[in-house]
Amino acid sequence: MAVALSQFAQTLSVETAFTVLAVAKQLKAAGKDVVELEIGDSPFDSTASAKSAGVVAIEDNQSHYCPSPGIPEFREAAAKFVSDEFNIPAVAGNVVAGPGAKVFEQFFCEAFLDPGDGVLVFSPFFPTYIPNIERRGARAVLTPLRQSNGFRPEVSAIERFLADDPQPKAIFLNSPQNPTGGVTTEEDLVAIADLVRGKEIAVFSDEPYCHMVWEGRHHSLLEQPGMMDQCVAAYTFSKSYSMSGWRLGFAVTSERIADSVGKMINTSLSCTPPLVQLAGAAALGNDHQERDRVMGEFRDKVVLLTDGLNAIDGIHSLDPTATFYVFPNVMPVCNRLGIRSHGLAMYLLEGADDDFGIACLGGECFGEAGAGFLRFSCAEPNERLQQALDFLPEAFSRTDRIAAYLESHPEFRLETPYQVEE
Repeated sequence: MAVALSQFAQTLSVETAFTVLAVAKQLKAAGKDVVELEIGDSPFDSTASAKSAGVVAIEDNQSHYCPSPGIPEFREAAAKFVSDEFNIPAVAGNVVAGPGAKVFEQFFCEAFLDPGDGVLVFSPFFPTYIPNIERRGARAVLTPLRQSNGFRPEVSAIERFLADDPQPKAIFLNSPQNPTGGVTTEEDLVAIADLVRGKEIAVFSDEPYCHMVWEGRHHSLLEQPGMMDQCVAAYTFSKSYSMSGWRLGFAVTSERIADSVGKMINTSLSCTPPLVQLAGAAALGNDHQERDRVMGEFRDKVVLLTDGLNAIDGIHSLDPTATFYVFPNVMPVCNRLGIRSHGLAMYLLEGADDDFGIACLGGECFGEAGAGFLRFSCAEPNERLQQALDFLPEAFSRTDRIAAYLESHPEFRLETPYQVEE
């Protein structure tokens, strides 16, 4: 007799990007040419110092257990990095190393949430926020981000949450934001800090795209006075240093909270591999120029894709502000074709052509507020991005193929037209 899984395990949702990635890989293995714009992975090599330091660490036998919060060299390098670049008043004791940034969502929730607590989440949202909130028996309170407002979080929504929720406890911020590319401005962060300062409200500030701000520089809530005691900010090496497979990130917060998170790492992961931390410390110390050059190439990709999408009838994308995603409004296209936005994405991958496809994601993969949008990653060579752009109008014109795809995938039919913002 099979033992029943918990209710949480049975209802656990995952990142759709990895589901679509699996379909894309299967189609490619069968011979189909697929432009992969579904996954948020860097197409570039890990930076030079990271690679060389990692090799040296292996040769030096840096392959044993280390302190759960991280080795001193890494914590010091990370603290100096956020202090120098983002004006965050951090020292080594404010830093905790982890395998990427995503794991700190779970640790934040474990640190602050109890059953019934309300957590404000701006939607569209990164898909793993909700499972981590629900793991603690807390409630995600969703509020929309609007294209007309540059996908910036509205401070009035935070005011309503604090005033109206029966048990408000936390806020999830993500800037630069995945999937929309929106940026929470310094003005926004000042207002948010003034709202929550001194209250029993914790903030998770998710900042993996801190070097992908295309206008001005990245700002963190931790720059604001008093926020270190109420905020956990998470960073990763996956984007800035093209180190996604190394699985390295860190959190910055008060020493009291950092100590608590360190205990969570101790009781779950033991530690983050020291050889990986040494590679990361080397990247932080030596690879600024290489990092910034690669960020410039990412920006060129975003501009190419944004301009190309906006030249297609029925598609509207904001000018590039941040990240290496483009999140265009495709509601007119969906309404014309009678297909939901994720259905449109899957049609582009599976049904539009026998030999060629585009892998991207429907906006509803990031919450219902994303319905009517597509998310394209720019993690392909520029000529491949152009191939995808050239194919889109042709794919939209193949009404016979769209009808056939909807016949075999009726779950993607758009029953009620999207309401297009004027």
